[in-house]
Amino acid sequence: MSQPMTPQEIVERCLELSKSDGMIVLVDENSSANLRWANNALTTNGVMHARQVTVIATVGAGTGAASGVVARSAVTPDDLEPFVRSAEQAAQDNGAAEDAQPLLDGEAATDWYDEPGRTSATAFQSIAPALGEAFIRGRNEQRVLYGYVEHDVRTTYVGTSTGWRYRHEQPTGNIGITGKTADLASSAWVGQAVRDVADLDINVLDAELTRRLAWSQRAVELPAGHYDTVLPPSAVSDLMVYAYWNMSARDAHDGRTVYSKPGAGTRVGEKIADRPVTLWSDPAVPGLTSTPFALARASSAAQSVFDNGLQLQRTEWISEGTLSALIQTRHSADLTGLPVTPAIENLGLDVGDAGGDIDDLVSGVERGLLLTCLWYIREVDPQTLLLTGLTRDGVYLVENGEVTGAVNNFRFNESPISLLSRFSHASETVHTVGREFGDYFPRTAMPALRVPDFNMSSVSQAS
Repeated sequence: MSQPMTPQEIVERCLELSKSDGMIVLVDENSSANLRWANNALTTNGVMHARQVTVIATVGAGTGAASGVVARSAVTPDDLEPFVRSAEQAAQDNGAAEDAQPLLDGEAATDWYDEPGRTSATAFQSIAPALGEAFIRGRNEQRVLYGYVEHDVRTTYVGTSTGWRYRHEQPTGNIGITGKTADLASSAWVGQAVRDVADLDINVLDAELTRRLAWSQRAVELPAGHYDTVLPPSAVSDLMVYAYWNMSARDAHDGRTVYSKPGAGTRVGEKIADRPVTLWSDPAVPGLTSTPFALARASSAAQSVFDNGLQLQRTEWISEGTLSALIQTRHSADLTGLPVTPAIENLGLDVGDAGGDIDDLVSGVERGLLLTCLWYIREVDPQTLLLTGLTRDGVYLVENGEVTGAVNNFRFNESPISLLSRFSHASETVHTVGREFGDYFPRTAMPALRVPDFNMSSVSQAS
């Protein structure tokens, strides 16, 4: 029985088979392990390995080049030639690509021949005992825990017909724990994303759940309205990630987003926030490191397969309140006349005059709300980036600087861009993960924000 092909062998064989003018081959090797629990007991665990191969063929040259993309989750050596031919045929059928650019040159990385990174159930050996202790405390203290933790290692190999050979290994750990009172009437959530799950502190997460569930002993019904509201870093992350995902320079140039200038062009260079906020991405920032090169498995308004290999560096999307960059391909940069600033897989928000933590923000609220997280976030108006969504797993009443009870859930209507001008206080920026988008974009650093007039548009019966 023949041995399975290595990722490097797949890349080289596809390039050997190529009859097109250019070719890019990406092989993603994913290794993941997970634990799931409910009712204070482990329920399932699993280990999975997966491979996806993407072949991008280009036909023609310069602005007349066409591209064809074919991706499959499993290939054998006999599949490779028809696989490559399919990509080449797709390029022929598609005609000239709007985003066509010359493929980038490059060299082989020193770790090109290293094996893919792997994870296994042993990744949890340091936190599993702590989870067991939390389950015992939950049973003794009439608290029920549900949750999921995953460790994923994605290793990407890229080879091009122009000589570039690149390998990137991206480990990611992600945990979410929901705690409920014994009667299941109240709930709270905590979550965290890390590179190594050994860095998770279950005792700290469980203590925060315990504190929040204790706040729910007093239930208060409140109507819809504008409330002085403290948003934790997790909620700020979900809002800012949505704002980032809408930063396509091409869409802004075409007048379709909040970053579009009325009439024509983008708002780059315009003050869009009254507060000294800086929204940034940096593939080298400690704790949130991500691939330092652009990797695109398909073209869209925000990325181009022709840009595979573009080097990434710290980019400030908003600098001291001014929109300073948008997500650019080489093609959109030509259209807008702005620098090439591709998307980066992390995001941070800094506030110039921030300080303290979330408890410090709560201590300044005379009467308002403290949220746990946001959920089911959807876009209402792209021109203002008005979003709607629900609160979840704990909304708390704050009176005279102290949490005094749990409040019903709400539907909210807010724009993250508007919030950047309206918040009154910010905490220090910390690593966090969004409740809704954290599975797709886990590497974020955000402050908590206090917004004096957060719009809770209606009461929600969601629980």
